Amino acid sequence: MSRETAASAAPRIRGVCWEAGPQVLRENLAPLRDLGSDWISQTPFGWQPAVDRPELRMITASHLGFGPMWGETDSGLARTTRLARSLGIHSMLKPHLWLRGGEWCGTIRMKNEADWAEWFRRYQDFAVHYARLAEAQGMEIYAVGTELKGTAGREADWRRLIAEVRKVYHGRLTYSANWDGELDSVRFWDALDYIGVQAYYPLSDKDHPTLMDLESGWAPFAQGLEETARRWNRPILFTEVGYKSSEGAARRPWEWEAQGPNDPVLQSNCYEALFASLWGRPWFAGLFLWKWHPTKRWDPGSSGGDFSPQEKPAAVVARRWFHGPG
Repeated sequence: MSRETAASAAPRIRGVCWEAGPQVLRENLAPLRDLGSDWISQTPFGWQPAVDRPELRMITASHLGFGPMWGETDSGLARTTRLARSLGIHSMLKPHLWLRGGEWCGTIRMKNEADWAEWFRRYQDFAVHYARLAEAQGMEIYAVGTELKGTAGREADWRRLIAEVRKVYHGRLTYSANWDGELDSVRFWDALDYIGVQAYYPLSDKDHPTLMDLESGWAPFAQGLEETARRWNRPILFTEVGYKSSEGAARRPWEWEAQGPNDPVLQSNCYEALFASLWGRPWFAGLFLWKWHPTKRWDPGSSGGDFSPQEKPAAVVARRWFHGPG
């Protein structure tokens, strides 16, 4: 049985991207069961000073108010995983690099081979640390990298890193490639278990597209994803996908700072088109919706919207599909 066929026989991953907070209680995770979600992803960060500097700082604990949010610390990640498991919810650990100054981690480029060697040495330490944490806590999926587009062409370096991760982690592996260009430039998918995609595909140029417009927008992307899955004999997993509840959200879904008039109906239609276009495909392993807050109260009168489906029509759509077959 191929990996793609095995994935089609397994239940779809019904996930949400969990936002870390200053604490987490079992009651914060409990609403996911009503939603029908049985997976969360958690994201600790590493810090790099600039796109061309091979320095990387890993902060695994908070001290006297300094350091990452509690939920991004090793102890916070572990406790969140245990609480989720008590509710029957699985975990994916998806570390991410953050560049000081706000530049996107996909623009990382070293100046020379010596710097690349140093960067991969440091990044491997980072990746193996979190792989050990994922192994110790029984997290079922681990992402070895996220949106590191500038490194994707360095196949040999990534294969060595993945081999080191496999020595300490025995769950399923993926890499979270950006939808735009990076997905097809990665040449090490066969070393992983899933083809991971940060799936912020543009679906329509219209401010208020119809559901038919949105489903038509998915058609060419779905065809390309199927071809990728078959080429590598690996299932596709959307490690992130989401839409803001605001006008024009389908045009450039990756623009988290974009503002516009509130439009929760458009967000729910984007969800409907997403599920209708992909959920039944045999090569599609599932998804993680961006994103879910430990506590959330939506203000219908707010402007600009945000990505969370909580207390919005989009949650009704997700609940219906999550509780359905597949």
